[in-house]
Amino acid sequence: MDKEQLMQLLPHRDNMLLLDSVDKEGEEAVGKYYVLGDEFFLKGHFPAKPVVPGVILCEILAQSACVLLTDSMKEGTIPMYAGLDKVRFRAPVVPGDTIETRCHITRAKHPFYFAEGKATVGGKVCVTAEFSFVITGA
Repeated sequence: MDKEQLMQLLPHRDNMLLLDSVDKEGEEAVGKYYVLGDEFFLKGHFPAKPVVPGVILCEILAQSACVLLTDSMKEGTIPMYAGLDKVRFRAPVVPGDTIETRCHITRAKHPFYFAEGKATVGGKVCVTAEFSFVITGA
């Protein structure tokens, strides 16, 4: 999925759509985001040495995992974060990096979905997390 296709699934727009692409590979969602360096979240984090904030990395993971929910969502519904657990930041992400995410659903009881994911840059793990969603609306 490219950004246009993602906007059919996610409510995020403009600066908050944090994926360039995401695809479903079997039971995994694999996403990519290229950090340009001019993103709003880098302007103050940190001016002399920009680093992607951890909360943004978690949001990138969540947006990637939502591709796995497409079959469970009806028209007018949206996935929302319900929880975040066991988050570990292992390496910084900086301008020029391409983030690759890999997420999978570990458990589901509609409308709740539980997932695990990791983000890497050049094969090096930057963040791992467990998280959950609730599908709301309609």
